[in-house]
Amino acid sequence: MPRATIGDVARVAGVSKGTVSLAYSGNRPVAEETRRRVFAAAEELRWTPSQSARALATSRTGSVGLVIARRPDVIATDTFFPRFIAGCESALAEAGMGLMLNVVADQDAEAAVYARYAAGRVDGVILLDVEQEDTRPALVEDLGLTAVMLTGQRPDTGSPVALPEVWTDDAAAIEELVDLLVAEGHERIAHVSGPLNYVHAAARREAFSRAVRRHGLPADLMIEGDFSAASGRDATSRLLGGPTPWDDEGREDGEPHGPEPQDASAKRPSAIVYANDVMAIAGLSYARSIGLRVPEDLSVTGFDDSELSAHLSPGLTSVSTGALLRGEVAARTLLLALQGEAPSAVAVEGNHVVRRGSVAPPPTT
Repeated sequence: MPRATIGDVARVAGVSKGTVSLAYSGNRPVAEETRRRVFAAAEELRWTPSQSARALATSRTGSVGLVIARRPDVIATDTFFPRFIAGCESALAEAGMGLMLNVVADQDAEAAVYARYAAGRVDGVILLDVEQEDTRPALVEDLGLTAVMLTGQRPDTGSPVALPEVWTDDAAAIEELVDLLVAEGHERIAHVSGPLNYVHAAARREAFSRAVRRHGLPADLMIEGDFSAASGRDATSRLLGGPTPWDDEGREDGEPHGPEPQDASAKRPSAIVYANDVMAIAGLSYARSIGLRVPEDLSVTGFDDSELSAHLSPGLTSVSTGALLRGEVAARTLLLALQGEAPSAVAVEGNHVVRRGSVAPPPTT
């Protein structure tokens, strides 16, 4: 039987985790009736505060933890993270707090960082890159860490571990890009996604599939990338000239398998929707290297609206994600959670399509 957590006690007592901590720490007044409910719930569940939970309850470090589990080459070219971090720092500075940042290579290293955080190094954490069947929400709750999650879709109210979520609607932005391309006359549109273990990457791919099907267009032109420039170039090569999703050798497991085209150039997409700007820029460069013109022969869209996107020739149509605002809201939500006052979900209206010269009608021949 799994060991009870502070979240279990809070749920049984009908209070927040912050109130449970305050009931044991005595740092702030808690109504006697509330205190009795907390202690009764703890006794019923046979829960006692861990050493790390006691440290968090009785002191404040003035720091918030953020762990990024991505390869260094991906982080170096992804403009979302610097903007998000700047937003966090802005909100935390107003509260007289700072950000402790750790970059790790894998999940085991990330879990080890949270364990160190729980020893009293930070007051709370912000979880990024939420994954399918993510174990981190349960882990941080078991460690007694106050946390919020940043996601790219509406929260699942049936989630077994309820952490406050700061979310944006990535799906709507992807569908808007598809609608834009269809309005220009495109009938073969491809999607290069991010790693599908990430919830936001899967949500964008599902939105793409839903949008093209809504227009009665083929939904089999989808390739999984990893947000890096190399994967963007490789995926574009497969779509335009190299192995395609129709080739048994090049097809990824689980992808739809259409009939072998007699004329590959006639079957290749006239537009590609990429899951980030880095892959889109690499794909645009590859298309030009094989003699295609953008946007006359191929329309291209990205996601993140990096600063470079506006200065390409042509400029890259992309989705501005409001990363700075997301960071501010995530940090402020965590500060509320530390006081036991955070809402369960906070929507950030940060996404909007920025149209530039990389989109045009498809070629007539």
